[in-house]
Amino acid sequence: MNKISLAVILLALGPALMGAVLQKIEEDFIPTSRGDLGISFVGHASLFFTFDGKVIHVDPVSGEGDYRSFPKADLILITHEHFDHLDAEAVTLIRKPGTQVIISQACAGKAKDAVVMKNGEKRAVQGFEIEAVPAYNILHKRPDGNPFHPKGQGNGYLISFGDKRVYIAGDTEPGPEMKSLGTVDIAFLPMNLPYTMSPEMAAEAARTINPKILYPYHYGGTDTSKLVGLLKSSPEIDVRIRPMK
Repeated sequence: MNKISLAVILLALGPALMGAVLQKIEEDFIPTSRGDLGISFVGHASLFFTFDGKVIHVDPVSGEGDYRSFPKADLILITHEHFDHLDAEAVTLIRKPGTQVIISQACAGKAKDAVVMKNGEKRAVQGFEIEAVPAYNILHKRPDGNPFHPKGQGNGYLISFGDKRVYIAGDTEPGPEMKSLGTVDIAFLPMNLPYTMSPEMAAEAARTINPKILYPYHYGGTDTSKLVGLLKSSPEIDVRIRPMK
């Protein structure tokens, strides 16, 4: 079959299916006490989980993927208000009746029919235990002296999937709250200066959290091999590099 014929067939099937066929995203599957946890890596800070028949999208952004082709969300988690994390168009594309949207304090009023979770708050949503973890800068600031991400405005999220606990850090630097997370099986840590962490800071955070699996994400042009090298002395942490620039 030639390329023209394939394109005609895909167009006839509809734009959503065409997008699904043309866009290939990486997936990992992690065993849990209640079946596999699927992790789909869309790009940058955008990803989604599939678990026990439900779909949880995190920071959906249209520029990172074709959200017409992705499964509709039961739950959407948004870490903060910046354009590479909060995209109303992408949220609309994956909503369905009953979709719940959780946002941080800084997103209040910027996402329709959403519930604000403040730093430190815990909720049971769609059968998942979720905790909002503070996400903020300590060292890195704008020219006016204000942090790129002020404390109290953004969230990371700690979510339980069966016996596995997943930490999505959001845009943050290592903070003292990371010492109190408890057991973390899978962690997503951002790594791009000056907005979040250097490889050295990400390694420090990883040693504090001590996840079994670590995914650096939101890493832009950062050399991820530096993080891998820094954590060679911590073989209990499985560092997995995925296309999350």
